[in-house]
Amino acid sequence: MASIKEIKTQITSVVNTKKITKAMEMVAISKMRKTEERMSSGRPYSEIIRKVINHVAQGHLEYKHSYLETRKIKRIGLIIVSSDRGLCGSLNSNLFRKVLFKIQNFTQKNIPCDLILFGLKSLPVFKLCENNILSKITHLGEHPNILKVINGIDVLLKKYQIKRIDKIFIAYNEFHNKMSQYPKIIQLLPLSRIKSETISTKRWDYLYESESKLIIDSLFKRYIESQVYQSILENIASEHAARMMAMKTATENSTERIKELKLLYNKVRQANITQELTEIIAGASAVSTG
Repeated sequence: MASIKEIKTQITSVVNTKKITKAMEMVAISKMRKTEERMSSGRPYSEIIRKVINHVAQGHLEYKHSYLETRKIKRIGLIIVSSDRGLCGSLNSNLFRKVLFKIQNFTQKNIPCDLILFGLKSLPVFKLCENNILSKITHLGEHPNILKVINGIDVLLKKYQIKRIDKIFIAYNEFHNKMSQYPKIIQLLPLSRIKSETISTKRWDYLYESESKLIIDSLFKRYIESQVYQSILENIASEHAARMMAMKTATENSTERIKELKLLYNKVRQANITQELTEIIAGASAVSTG
């Protein structure tokens, strides 16, 4: 059985840990509220431009954009969005497990995969794919720089345009609520035409001012940028929500552990007192007998 001194040391250590986890929980709550607002404000734009792109894709375009071309898959690209810091539960590991399973499926079909990595946590996991990593983007912070994001994925888009990559996916954690965040992998390119009852099956065209090629190129570029940027915002909000829950759980576990250690401390202390009293009584009896 541990001594009283050892138990007191453990109690002090757990109390200090509880203070840290509680502080980190409060910080995560504050950051989560801000990032959730930023993420929510970006969703309408992301959804509207997706609808616009879908309408354009349904039109009878004289100019055939490369983002609409369906090719035989010989090589794919995968953008992986993770966090820079840990202590956010199983958020990253769940995403990586899903990504690795998808990469394995393509590998079994002899289809190689080029990677774009966002976040420090993804680097050690995919270090075995070093030859296939096109770029690494870390330390985006709470306010990711859109230019840094665009420059990071530019090499992948260029490879797609020159037909060295035939499909591009993005993997990230989608923010559902404070309690739930789900790993998600969606196809970015080629743009899949969404079939909807609200969209007519008739073919139509648009009037462009000034040039259709220039406008469509710009529109598709903005679409890709918005989807990637919104995915990063979703992942940041998910990170802070997951960290808040992880730190809350850690704080609660620390409280329970302190209770257990205090109970053990009282039991050991009581046992020591009982032993001392027994020794005193035995000593007194020996003196009186002598």
